[in-house]
Amino acid sequence: MVRDLDRDAPDLSAILDGIAALDADLLLLTDLDYDAGGAALDLVHDRLDTRGSPYPYSLSLRPNTGRATGSDRDGDGRLGEPEDAEAWGRFAGQGGMALLSRVPLTLLADFTDLRWSDLPETRLSPEDPAPDTRRLSTGGHWVIEARTPRGPLILLAFHATPPVFDGPEDRNGRRNSDEIALWRHWLDGRLGPRPDAPVLILGNANLDPDRGEGLRSEIAALLSHPALTDPLAGRATVDWTALGLGEMRVSYVLPDAALRVTDTGTTPPADNAGPHRPVWVDLLLP
Repeated sequence: MVRDLDRDAPDLSAILDGIAALDADLLLLTDLDYDAGGAALDLVHDRLDTRGSPYPYSLSLRPNTGRATGSDRDGDGRLGEPEDAEAWGRFAGQGGMALLSRVPLTLLADFTDLRWSDLPETRLSPEDPAPDTRRLSTGGHWVIEARTPRGPLILLAFHATPPVFDGPEDRNGRRNSDEIALWRHWLDGRLGPRPDAPVLILGNANLDPDRGEGLRSEIAALLSHPALTDPLAGRATVDWTALGLGEMRVSYVLPDAALRVTDTGTTPPADNAGPHRPVWVDLLLP
């Protein structure tokens, strides 16, 4: 990714142009490769600065994608494969996340290291590889305070695994469902006390509430949670027609029910920018 940013590759340039045009105050990027020195994120900042869209604050934490476990998780007799990592990845940090902001940020909690077995009402099976040590998160689960001029806003950011690419054991489907369930448990106070401030969930759940594979009851439970509102109900966020799946809803921005939503939308991706559409919500904080 650093190489392609250095070369101003057309697909990344199109994405950066789209980000600058959005002019968002808070922006979560998913599938952004993580590196320990922050080189990729520094280049993103630089390219956005040149487009007149500076973000003075940002946050990026190491995901579980590609994180070595030292064990043969898929039981094929070989070590160090993408399937042997905490979450699928060809290298450590592949497809991480980054939060860009125009207001100061404070990390309040990071559930990326949470063991899957420690989630309340977990769907983990004793037959799953390494059931006592396997982590739940794929891209991460972050709780972040954004200090806006009107007061704090609590951001719940995540990127869940796709509920496919497995077998009849449905391990990825169960993991995807529990990655979504984590926020429901957090909202209900089952993962510790909640800050006294409005919340905003944003990220890629990789699950459509009506179509495709996956345990859709969990995304339905989150969308109907009384603490939240769903201002983009029924809005497709990705076009997978080329894969034979059509348009689906997999990315979400779910504001606190106490917040006033003044506008919403999805923006068509620019040429060469991939099938995912930016999802945005304009909010008025009390």
